[in-house]
Amino acid sequence: MKYAITSAAVLIPLAMILFIPTFYQPVNLHASIEYDTKKGNPSNSSPSSKDTENNHTIEKLLKTSMKPVGSTLYIWGGAWNEEDTEGGIESMTIGTSDNWKTFFDSQDANYDFTDFAYQIHDGLDCSGFVGWTIYNTFYNENEKDNLVVHSGNFGTFLSSRGYGEVIPSSEITSYQPGDILFNNGHVYFVLGQYDDGSVLLVHSAPPGVRISGTPTADGNLHSQAISSADQLMKEHYPDFYNRYPAVSVDFSFLTDYDQFRWNESTMSDVNVMSSKTPEDIISMLFPS
Repeated sequence: MKYAITSAAVLIPLAMILFIPTFYQPVNLHASIEYDTKKGNPSNSSPSSKDTENNHTIEKLLKTSMKPVGSTLYIWGGAWNEEDTEGGIESMTIGTSDNWKTFFDSQDANYDFTDFAYQIHDGLDCSGFVGWTIYNTFYNENEKDNLVVHSGNFGTFLSSRGYGEVIPSSEITSYQPGDILFNNGHVYFVLGQYDDGSVLLVHSAPPGVRISGTPTADGNLHSQAISSADQLMKEHYPDFYNRYPAVSVDFSFLTDYDQFRWNESTMSDVNVMSSKTPEDIISMLFPS
């Protein structure tokens, strides 16, 4: 592994310097973000009916994605295996890990993910989060399948299994709940799209797993999605929000990502999530 010497004469893996997320830099509406440099080697198996529940629905996927929110920090390599080749034990376990909350509770507002790289059992990186969420939507038993791959491979991986289709970034016309947006640096789930074109999303990015919002379709940071994400994190995850209040992501989340959309036979939409407004989705995820 190559290392760079900082001014404090501390050896730091060069890859970590090259791929520091832009979340730690001033907002750049057109920045390209890289949260993931893994190269997973997934199996080609598909979940069998005896291993899975029968309610593979968009609604379940979205509800499952909320479980680590606000109590799990971003860990470089989180939920990968020791060899850094595919998902580790946490990614193939039903439910959240106690380690995630314990590690979250041990940190403060000064948390810096670069100090804890490859503490793989203590949190989730972006692809670890997406893989864990899909696994917990598909399966009802532990250690059945690897669903963690490099962020840029998610669309090809899922479509090769017959789970849906990939839509290139230049051909995206809408964002539906449950869509997966991915590129070589990051991957996230869509919760909904507002009338101003902004997207409400959930992802794992420094400092942790949280709900975020994009700018409007024309790049305005005063978007409905950002306002909604701020309100949701403040109200439902105050411990996280008080330490890490940032909820906005940059304009590249709308321009630099390909899209994966589930087919009905894999992830059914019995409650027609695809036609619901973000407000409807929020009411479903956070019933009063």
